[in-house]
Parts: sequence; structure tokens; C-alpha cells
Amino acid sequence: MQLKKLLEKKNLSKNDIIRLLSVKNKQEIEMIRKKAYFVMKQHCGEKVYYRGLLEFSNLCANNCYYCGIRKGNKEIMRYSLEKEEITNIAAWCADNGYGSIVLQSGERRDSKFVDFVEDVTKKIKEKTKEKTKEKTKEKTKEKTKSDRLPNGLGVTLSVGEQDYAAYRRFFEAGAHRYLLRIETTNPELFKKTHPKNQTLKNRKKCLRILKKIGYQIGSGVMIGLPGQTIEDLADDIMFFKKYDIDMIGMGPYITHRQTPMKRYGQETKNRKEDVFNLSLMMIAVTRIALKDVNIATTTALQALYPDGREKGLQYGANVIMPLVTPKRVRKEYMLYDGKPCIDEDTDECKLCLLGRIKTIGRSVGFDEWGDPKHFLNRTKK
Repeated sequence: MQLKKLLEKKNLSKNDIIRLLSVKNKQEIEMIRKKAYFVMKQHCGEKVYYRGLLEFSNLCANNCYYCGIRKGNKEIMRYSLEKEEITNIAAWCADNGYGSIVLQSGERRDSKFVDFVEDVTKKIKEKTKEKTKEKTKEKTKEKTKSDRLPNGLGVTLSVGEQDYAAYRRFFEAGAHRYLLRIETTNPELFKKTHPKNQTLKNRKKCLRILKKIGYQIGSGVMIGLPGQTIEDLADDIMFFKKYDIDMIGMGPYITHRQTPMKRYGQETKNRKEDVFNLSLMMIAVTRIALKDVNIATTTALQALYPDGREKGLQYGANVIMPLVTPKRVRKEYMLYDGKPCIDEDTDECKLCLLGRIKTIGRSVGFDEWGDPKHFLNRTKK
């Protein structure tokens, strides 16, 4: 089937997705990119939504073979931010127009950790609601943050696999989005990248629980894993569709020197370029296939090329996650080597990112949650 006709199809099959991901011709790649951008514009609009990314702890109970903050890495300084600092950073996000915050950490399931996440989520909601009320009093004639964020900041959690009770507590505390990346839907690849106590079956179970509770659910994969095929990536996109995923966060697999998988890196310029380009195509094809989901352009893209995140936006992404982690601990949350933005202050990141987005003709949805249209559409059903 000609590419033009394929791009006009309403529903893509796995074979269609494989065909699109396999394109190498520059003209055809541009056709796919333009189609992805058109689909995004049609279903989601052109605004870029901020999710202030706060990496509040690098303590982790897991030993994933690819991750720089794995339990077995003894070379990093472990940290956990205090609740007051976390809520102050959330208040900064509200003051600076970031409609949402992402609380991300290493994975733990102990009661102390669950209590902490529940309580800090409540405190963030309380503090940012108070701030928007103050703004209303100050500017009663203007459309204020309170008008657009009547429930304070949107809160996304990314704290790994938990049980039903923990997920329920987090939801009732005020978190309404949850990001749990599947990493790969290929069972053999999952086994090669995770210890035996972590299973693909349980990851899928957690996603089903999150959906049942009422979260906007997010997932994603690593692109360019050793042994990964185009067919695997097509299966990943089909998985997103089957599980009705609302938010997608995926990016290139980049090694960390203090992990068992350190030998599987971007050893050559060609490999680096291939993984980068395939990551952009995954964004574009996922957009075309799933249409109304939110798709993040990840920091890992910028780790490979300086304009990586802007490229992701041009290929159909509509969410970006500026770092709001305190500068003093950023270098201790290195999931992979070469992570950018670890030496900048939060204010510097804010100005830099705004400038980057403006260079490609997009605007930021300041003071908006920017909930995925897919969630709104599926819950209407």
C-alpha cells in the first residue's frame, strides 16, 4: 500500500505500524511527521503542557539492570527531600504557571514511604489551592490561576508498582495521574532488563488497577534496547491502544556506566542517530495511531541531541517536563549517562525551555492541567 493511502487509514493494524516505523526515505519520514503534527493539532491542539518534574528521592528497592539509581549502585549519594521543600517547590510551580507537577522517585513499597507520598500529595493540593485563592482576591477582574486551576496543581505520581490500597490512598489524597512505564511488552526483553522479582505480569496488573481506581494512566517504553525489533515496538503501540493508555512517555535507551547493561550503549555516531530517529518515529506513529493521547517529549532526546525535545514536539508530542528538582541533588538522579540540565537553576530551565518552544512556533498552556483528551473521551463512554 502506498504511504499516502496508509496515512489516510482510520485505524492502523500492527503491520501498518511496522511499515511506518520502517520508513527510511527522508521524504516519507517528513510525510509521517506532518501527518502526526496534523493529527495532534486536530485532536489536542498545538499548546505544550508543562509538568514540573520533581525527583524527590533516589532511594530505590529495585535493581533494574539499566537504571542509574538501582539499589545495587553504591556510587551515588542517596537523598530524600523533606515535605516542606517539596511543597515549596510545588508552590513555585503554581506561581510560575506550571499547571501540573510530577512527583517521581525510586520505587519503594514500605509503609513509611506510602504514608509520605500520601501526605505530601495532600499538602501540595492544600498549599496550591490557597495560593490560587489569594490570586483571586488580588485580581478579581482578571482570569486568574484560580479560575483555571480551581483544584490547585495537577499532580502526577511516578513511584512505581504499589498495591491497590496504596494507589487508592494516593488518589484520594489528590493525585489524578499516574505514570508507570511498561518499558517493553516483549516478555523476553523484560526478563533480560529486570531481576526475577519484577514481572511484566505485575506491571500490567498495576496498570489495570490504576485504571479501575480512576487515574489518568500513563505508560511508555525504552527505544533501542539490545535485541529489540521494529515488531516489538509495534507491539508496544498496540499495547497502549489495548490498555487505553492516556499518556505516553517514551524515549531512547541510554546506558548508565554503573549498571550491568553499560556495555550496550550508543557506541557509534550511527547507532546514536538511529536510536534518536527511531524515537522520533515512535512519537509520530503513536500519535497517528492513538490520536488524542498526551505524548511527552523526553529529556533523554535532548541527551542525544541538543534540540531533541523540540524535535519531539515537531513529531507530535504535546507535553514537556521541565526539571524542578533542586540543583544540589540533580546529579544524584542520573537514570542514564549524559542527562542534560543538571547544572541549571530552576529559573534558568524555565526561561530556556520557553525559548526553545517559541523557536518552533508553539505556545505553552500556562496555568492549565492539560488533561489528555483521551481520558476525557474514554470516561464519557
